[in-house]
Amino acid sequence: MSGANFILLINLSVAGLLAASFMAVAFHDVGRAPARWFASGYVLGMAYSAIEFSIPAFTDARLPVVTAFAVFLGATIAFNVGLARKYGVAPPWSPMLFFLVAATIVVYFVQDLPRQSLGRMMAYQLPYAVMQFVGLAIVWSSRQRRGRLDRILMAVLAASAVQFASKPFIAHALGGWGANPQAYLQSNYALVSQSLGTVFALAMALLTLAILVGDVLAEVTSRSETDTLSRLLNRGAFTRQAEQAVLGAMRQGVPVALVIADLDHFKSINDNFGHASGDQVIEAFAGFLRAAAAGHHVAGRIGGEEFAIILTGTNLAAARLFAEGTRSAFGALPIDGLPADISCTASFGVAELHPGETIADLMRRADEALYLAKNAGRDCVRVSAGPGGEWSSSAIAINSRSA
Repeated sequence: MSGANFILLINLSVAGLLAASFMAVAFHDVGRAPARWFASGYVLGMAYSAIEFSIPAFTDARLPVVTAFAVFLGATIAFNVGLARKYGVAPPWSPMLFFLVAATIVVYFVQDLPRQSLGRMMAYQLPYAVMQFVGLAIVWSSRQRRGRLDRILMAVLAASAVQFASKPFIAHALGGWGANPQAYLQSNYALVSQSLGTVFALAMALLTLAILVGDVLAEVTSRSETDTLSRLLNRGAFTRQAEQAVLGAMRQGVPVALVIADLDHFKSINDNFGHASGDQVIEAFAGFLRAAAAGHHVAGRIGGEEFAIILTGTNLAAARLFAEGTRSAFGALPIDGLPADISCTASFGVAELHPGETIADLMRRADEALYLAKNAGRDCVRVSAGPGGEWSSSAIAINSRSA
C-alpha cells in the first residue's frame, strides 16, 4: 500500500470520527443546525475518500473522478452552510449550487485535456479554493462578535484556500499527479495533497467543534444562571456579575448605581387571583428590567418578588429617574389575568457606589432605602444615605415620595 493510500484511509476514518463528533453536538441540542451541516460535510468527505480509494479499480475513471470532485465540492458547500447557520448569515444557496453544477461540468470536459496540463489541474483545484474563500467571507460578514477562535478559523480558511490554489503548481513541481487517474495514489503529489487535506480538515473541524462546544457550554451556563420565569439572572449569577460590573466601573472611573425593587402586596395577588396571575406580574415587571439592561447593565431576580439592576455609568440622580420611570410605567401597565381596575405597583430603593465600598455595602444601602420606601406606604422611590449615614440636602430633595 502506498503512502497516499494510507493517508486516504486515515482521511476516511478521520472524516467519520469528525462527522460523529458533530452529530453528538447536534444531538445535545436538536436546534443546533450548524452541527448537522458540519456533520453532513464530513460524511460527504468520507464518501469522497471512498470514491478516490476505488478509482484504481475502474478501467474508465472519468465518471468516478468527476463524481469525487462533485462530492468533495459538495462537502465544502455543506461546511459553508454550517458556517452561515452558526454566524447568523443567510447561506448563499443559489451562487453555491450554480457554482457546483458549473464547476462539475467544467471538470467533466477538461478530462480530455492532457493530464499534466496546468489548466486541467487548476479546473480541479480552484473551485475548492473559491469555496474556502466563501466560508471566510461568511464568517467575516457576520455581525456577531468574533472571538479569538473565530479569527483563527478565518485564518485557517484563508490558508486552506491558498493551499488549494497552489496545488497545481505543487503537482507540477513534484512531477505531476500520475500518468492516469488510476496512478494518482502512487504519485508523490498524492501523498502531499492528501496530507495537506488531512491537516486542514482536522484544523477546521477542531476549531468549529471548539466554537460549537463553547456555545453549548455558554448556553448551559446561561440556563443555570437564569431564572426561568423572569428570564433574568438568578440571585447567585446576579451577585457574581454585579461584582464584575462594579469592578469594571471602578477601573474606568465611572459611577455605578444599584436599584432594588419589590413588588407591592404580591402575596395578595397570588391569594386572590392565583399563581398564574402572579407569574404574569413577575414577567411583566421583569420585561422592564430586561429592556433596561439591554447588554449594558446587569439585572436579576434576587427573591420571589424582589429584583435588582446594576446601572453602570449612572449616578444617583439618574438611577432615581430610572426607578421613577419604571415605577410609573409599571403602575400603568395592564396585566393579563387581572381585572382592569387592579393595578400593580412596586417599591424601589436606590444607592450609588461610594469610594471604598464593596458590592455588599451597596446592596445593604439599597436594601435600607427599599425598607424606607415600603414604610412610606409603598409605590414610591427612596434613595440611600451615604456610607456614613448622613443625608445631604440633595439626597433629601430627591427622597420625597413620588406616588
